[in-house]
Amino acid sequence: MRAWSALLLVLVLAGSAAAAADDSQRAAARAVIAKQEQALGRDDAQTAYEQAAPGIRDLFPNADLFIGMVRNQYPPVYRHRSFVFGQAWDTGDAALVQSVAIQDAYGVDWTAEYSLARDADGQWRITGCRLIKAPGARA
Repeated sequence: MRAWSALLLVLVLAGSAAAAADDSQRAAARAVIAKQEQALGRDDAQTAYEQAAPGIRDLFPNADLFIGMVRNQYPPVYRHRSFVFGQAWDTGDAALVQSVAIQDAYGVDWTAEYSLARDADGQWRITGCRLIKAPGARA
């Protein structure tokens, strides 16, 4: 009986440690998105660019091209009234998706699904962003 109790305790503690690690990793990923969001709000192209994954930086070889792309293709991300983190879910080894509820500068509601992965240095970087307009929203 003691062996079963000890085993149960070990399993519970291991599960708690894994959940804490997941929470801390998700918080670290959210911090990268928040850093980019704040940089975009200040038109700090370099800091916003640095949060992007190497594959994104390969497509946009400098910060000015990157911020221009965000401004033109992701206006709700570039300028908004509100930006609120939602659920996050793991998508594989060292990768996750973070949902963000956004209300753009015109009051239109959107969901942004940020995909993130760890780079070679183990830091979270943004690999993409998918914008979904709220049902019934007009822009």
